[in-house]
Amino acid sequence: MTEDNSIITELTELESLYGSVARPSVAKVTPYIHPAYRPFIEASPFVALATSGPEGLDVSPRGDPAGFIEIQDENTLLLPDRRGNNRIDSLRNILHDNRVALLFLIPGIGETLRVNGTASISTDPALLERFAVNNQQPGTVLRISVESVFFQCSRAIIRAGLWKADTQIARQALPSTGSILKQIAEIDGDAYDKALPERLKNSLY
Repeated sequence: MTEDNSIITELTELESLYGSVARPSVAKVTPYIHPAYRPFIEASPFVALATSGPEGLDVSPRGDPAGFIEIQDENTLLLPDRRGNNRIDSLRNILHDNRVALLFLIPGIGETLRVNGTASISTDPALLERFAVNNQQPGTVLRISVESVFFQCSRAIIRAGLWKADTQIARQALPSTGSILKQIAEIDGDAYDKALPERLKNSLY
């Protein structure tokens, strides 16, 4: 087998390729939720939750009105787990490996916020009631112990044009969820698509 010399296998190779880290990129990291970072968490309606389990890594979307992740104190975040597909991939992973990573996005803002820490799964009745919406409680609440927090600059968002209206495409331009299920699992895709709007409306919480 011919060796591929273009594949980097050593840290020294990687570091020599990218060069040194700028001081702000290191100085921006805090081991707790600094007051400067609180507004980003409070303004975010969407976060990507990364977990690690026995079958590999997983990233799951979480969304609600801005501020849905509560800052209990400078070291703790509370994240309600709303109704979904019951795969509970993230929760299964946390039971195996409690390390988590969060990426907060805010519509219109280029910078994102990254939080790393560990999580536990709570069914405390008072906690579930605190996060109830329309009299519907979340199944569980993740209690996240923060280990590091830092902002990511806006380059990726700018390059993607993520918040530009003219980059949005019509939903009809991509396969519907029903058509995907029909192709992959021979499920009645037309019936699935027809029932989906009402099902989403009635199962948000």
